[in-house]
Amino acid sequence: MASPTIASRLRRRCILMTRDAALERALRAALPQGWEMTTTSALAALGGFDEILQHRFLLLDLEESEAFDPVEVLRELRFALMLNVPAFCFGGSPAQRDAARIARGDRFFNRAEIVERLPAICGQYSWGGD
Repeated sequence: MASPTIASRLRRRCILMTRDAALERALRAALPQGWEMTTTSALAALGGFDEILQHRFLLLDLEESEAFDPVEVLRELRFALMLNVPAFCFGGSPAQRDAARIARGDRFFNRAEIVERLPAICGQYSWGGD
C-alpha cells in the first residue's frame, strides 16, 4: 500500500455524514475556498485508516437513522479505527446527543447552527496547505 504524500496530507478536507441534501448544499456553500467536503454514509467507503486520517474533521448528522447509525459511526471512528479525528455532531434529541457524547463525539451544535459555524471550524483546522 502506498503511503499518503505530504501534499495529500496538507489538503484541507472534511467528511460530511448526512442524507439531507438541502443541508449538504448549505454546508458546501458555507465551506471556505480551498476546502473539500466528502459526503458518505460509511467511513469504510473513504478507504482505510490512512485515508480517513487525512480528513481534518467529521460533520455527523445525529438525526440520520436510515443510512447509518451515528453512534456506531463514532464507535467505529474512536474504538475500531482508534482515530482522534474531531467529530462535530449536529441535530438530534437530548438522548441522541448523550449517546454520542458517550461514544466520544467532540462538539454538538443545533441543526441550523452547524452551517453558520462551519467557516470558524474550518479556520481552526486550516493549518498547512496554501
